[in-house]
Amino acid sequence: MKEERMLTLNDYEYGVVVNALNEMRNDLIKEERPTDAVDELLLKTIDAPTKKVKRRNHETR
Repeated sequence: MKEERMLTLNDYEYGVVVNALNEMRNDLIKEERPTDAVDELLLKTIDAPTKKVKRRNHETR
C-alpha cells in the first residue's frame, strides 16, 4: 500500500528545501555516486502544485 504525505511550506521554507536537495545532488556528483533518488525528489518538489490559502480576518466589528 502506497502512503502519501503532504507538506505545507511557505516560500522561504520551499527555497531551503530546494537548495538543500540541490546541494546534496552536487555533493553526490562530486563523489561520483548515483543521484537518481535525489533527482526524483528534487523534481517532485519543484513540480509540486501550489495552493492558495484563504485567511480570514478575525477582527471585531
